[in-house]
Amino acid sequence: MNLIMTDTNLNINIDEKQSDIKYIDLSKMKISNCVGCFGCWVKTPGKCVIRDDATKVYPIIAQSEKVMYISKVKFGSYDTIMKTMLERAIPIQQAFIRLHNGEAHHVQRDVKEKKAVIIAYGNISLEEQDIFRKLIERNSHNMMFESYKVIFTPEDELDITVKKELDLWEN
Repeated sequence: MNLIMTDTNLNINIDEKQSDIKYIDLSKMKISNCVGCFGCWVKTPGKCVIRDDATKVYPIIAQSEKVMYISKVKFGSYDTIMKTMLERAIPIQQAFIRLHNGEAHHVQRDVKEKKAVIIAYGNISLEEQDIFRKLIERNSHNMMFESYKVIFTPEDELDITVKKELDLWEN
């Protein structure tokens, strides 16, 4: 399975019935903030105790082999709704720690390695781009990214950029 997860409505046509792509528009979902209770590790291992749309999304993240995250960048990070969803995906990790490339990282809970494309849009300064690249590089270890690339695009070219990357997925 492949996943496109976006924080905004895209004007592209994805027929989920004819492809292995799951399209998730977070802007149309109710996703609450993580409260840091660690219930997903202790009370209900692998399941968030908050009952909202995030519980439908993080299992898809875990099982996807290719992911495309599309997010506006604010202050060198994902915009609010994407950041909130990625934080709420903590149930796909365990409380236990493993050594990965000489660093301590959480043990994954049946998570597939991924090829990732991160499309960052908006009016992003060079300093913010540098900060965002470093964020993605650090996150890649806990998100099981086998490989990743970061693409910056103006908001008015977002659909074109996404379509171009989708074409690469199909080839």
